[in-house]
Amino acid sequence: MAVLSLAGVRVRYGDADALDVPALDVRRGEVLAIVGPNGSGKSTLLRVLGLLEAPTEGTVCFEGRTVRAQDALAERRRMASVFQQPLLARGTVAANMAMGLRFRGLGEAEIDARVTRWLTRFGIAPLRDRRAASLSGGEAQRVALARALVLDPHVLLLDEPFAGLDQSARSALIPELGAILRADRVTTLFVTHDRAEAQALADRVAVLLSGRIHQLDETTRVFWAPASEDVARFVGVETIVEGRVESADTGVAIVGVAGRRVEVGASAIAGDRVRVAIRPEDVTLLAAGETLPVSSMRNRLEGVVTSVTPSTPHVRVVVNCGFPLVAALTPRSVSELGLAPGVGVTAVFKASAVHLIPVP
Repeated sequence: MAVLSLAGVRVRYGDADALDVPALDVRRGEVLAIVGPNGSGKSTLLRVLGLLEAPTEGTVCFEGRTVRAQDALAERRRMASVFQQPLLARGTVAANMAMGLRFRGLGEAEIDARVTRWLTRFGIAPLRDRRAASLSGGEAQRVALARALVLDPHVLLLDEPFAGLDQSARSALIPELGAILRADRVTTLFVTHDRAEAQALADRVAVLLSGRIHQLDETTRVFWAPASEDVARFVGVETIVEGRVESADTGVAIVGVAGRRVEVGASAIAGDRVRVAIRPEDVTLLAAGETLPVSSMRNRLEGVVTSVTPSTPHVRVVVNCGFPLVAALTPRSVSELGLAPGVGVTAVFKASAVHLIPVP
């Protein structure tokens, strides 16, 4: 059963549609990530789902009931939110944790037990009596998450909760939060522009572009089988080139691309025009003429390096194989291969690493 659902929802600001969602169900116990670039409508969608903003058109249902304007405040009390900034009140960590429970009229014994449990689960029990103003960014966000979950919310709303943290704090907090959400099956809506965060936490991902959901699917399918070129580019696919299926048989297709033949582990129809999509981390580069003794890499394309761009954590290398093929390599691999513009290489990748996107 869906905990939250939208039907025919539109949000207009002036004459422009900021959000257009014909249908969306949030399943009980799942973590649903809403991803998209800045300005795509992610926060607007979260506000509508969190009953903080009424849509211009359409209905929002919570626990199977249509939410009316006069009921929105009461229903919101069954949710909890965490934002990019922790927004802690003055006082101690324990006082912040207890605040919402006192508003709900719980007794002091139960409040103390709940606060102690969640401080322990987030590894911040030693901070219990610290002033909130003295906490580091990572500590404060742990308190904010614990303060939300201590309420035992029906729905947890997360709006870019890791964006203000340094890499060390993010790397430690994300897997810990993921383990808690999975163990307790907390229905969670998670807005982020960071693809790695969505992959680490989400059961399903909704890709929102220009106010519309372009794909909603299990996380692995969104990232490894994007439904369109726009989705593919947003989720990190950098090589997208058009070709034509030359032959197809028993789940293996041969696609002609810029005079080269690419083997694809997918069903296709001979003669169809398709876009070949390959993630950069699936491409391995070898020195020109080098061979792999035993390998499942069915595709081998000779080419010449056209650019080498350092990044974090990989180096982006573009190879002209008749078409631009992008690879993500470690700095050590780039150094060992002596990669630079003009250097000849062999690009290899598995047939299963190639995804086909139909051409409309």
